[in-house]
Amino acid sequence: MNTPIRDTQFWRGLTANPEQLQHYKKLIEKHDSSIGAFLETAPGLGAELAQRNSGSLLSGIPFGVKDNIAVENFQLSCGSKILESFISPYSATAVKRLLAAGAIPVGKVNMDEFGMGSSTENSAYKRTVNPWDHTRVPGGSSGGSAAAVAAGLVPFALGSDTGGSVRQPAAFCGTYGLKPTYGAVSRFGLVAYASSLECVGILADSVDMMRKVFGVIAGRDPMDQTSSGSPPASSKASTPPYTIGVLSRIEGLDPAVAETYNETIEQMKSMGWKIREISLDTRKYVVPAYYTIAAAEASANLARYAGIRYGMREKEAADHESMVRLTRENGFGDEVKLRILLGIYVLRSGFQDQYYVRAQKIRTLIRNEINKIFTQADMILMPVFPTQAFRFGSEEMTPFQQKLADKYTVTANLAGIPALSFPAGQKNNLPSGLQLMAPDFCENRLFAAADLLSGSERIQLAPDAFSGEERI
Repeated sequence: MNTPIRDTQFWRGLTANPEQLQHYKKLIEKHDSSIGAFLETAPGLGAELAQRNSGSLLSGIPFGVKDNIAVENFQLSCGSKILESFISPYSATAVKRLLAAGAIPVGKVNMDEFGMGSSTENSAYKRTVNPWDHTRVPGGSSGGSAAAVAAGLVPFALGSDTGGSVRQPAAFCGTYGLKPTYGAVSRFGLVAYASSLECVGILADSVDMMRKVFGVIAGRDPMDQTSSGSPPASSKASTPPYTIGVLSRIEGLDPAVAETYNETIEQMKSMGWKIREISLDTRKYVVPAYYTIAAAEASANLARYAGIRYGMREKEAADHESMVRLTRENGFGDEVKLRILLGIYVLRSGFQDQYYVRAQKIRTLIRNEINKIFTQADMILMPVFPTQAFRFGSEEMTPFQQKLADKYTVTANLAGIPALSFPAGQKNNLPSGLQLMAPDFCENRLFAAADLLSGSERIQLAPDAFSGEERI
């Protein structure tokens, strides 16, 4: 999207001055009143947590945090009634590293409950709209993060990506969205939903900002045994012109998305990049395999919410059993209950081999096929979602259809590889995003490619993003 950005970086020069922070809080609340991205705003508290260092990489830069990522003394609701009023006693490793770099967490942003959804309509607290068109969804489950960045409220926000929950809202709202390699960023402090699939991700207004943030939060963490350092630089080397794998057969795309996809392929060709057609034979299995594994892990991870140790508790219950049952019945939303029940079903004795074990075997086939493609191509170009941002209550995009539409994003999560959603065009006055996938720990390759495709310009913010006249 080669449209120069208006001067909307009102947060430039933010300091720990209480009056300045209070003014910034009022600006956020004023402009977020019609969008609903934030569940909580507390830039003063965030400044107290940040280690103020004028020479640090992200000094004075504010950011939003998806409400399933822990920030000390901020709420941690996961968009669910069952964690209403719960305050986090500690910060996630990714947040701690940003604080050490001088960045200021200014608030928690809205999300689908426990990360389960594609529209942020499953939040128990409020509706978040797409800043480009308030009749349309911002995507999910990191819809609040994407909307906050697209509206110019913050230059970047943390999200989580389990099956596309960073990349899809980024595509809908016209921002950059990174799902890192599994293990590249510590998951310590990320509330668990599907532990083998989810990653802490980044939504940002520029590739440069995303690169800086990723450089700060990535790396080994002793608090997360699934985290790892990246391999030697030689194993990641790749420079333009790139070889890009594109799907030989692609169907079911909205005309605007299909046009953006084809235009981007032509742009790559004009830049001297080689286009290689690929076929993903496992693509028809990715959605059922993903939802089988994710639901199974969710049923185990969410078993801890029983009204005993923390969170909501139904006090009127007659005994322990009814207390647990009523707490879960009244605390969880319908989508969460559905996925827990599905997870319990696929893990039942007699069904586990038929569903869960088979899904894990398919997952291995998917990763093997992806790795084979990367012996012939540097990256893979794919759509993010079959449509642009859809309208609230769309009859064509039911919850079931939204799950089927995850077929382009869940592949990266099942294979554990990095993927970057980038603004590739603007159709029908809405952003149209695509994604690039790369081999393990090749995030820098994705950044370089996105830089070249965008001309190194910042994104165009949503039309109603407030002007640079309202500065700190």
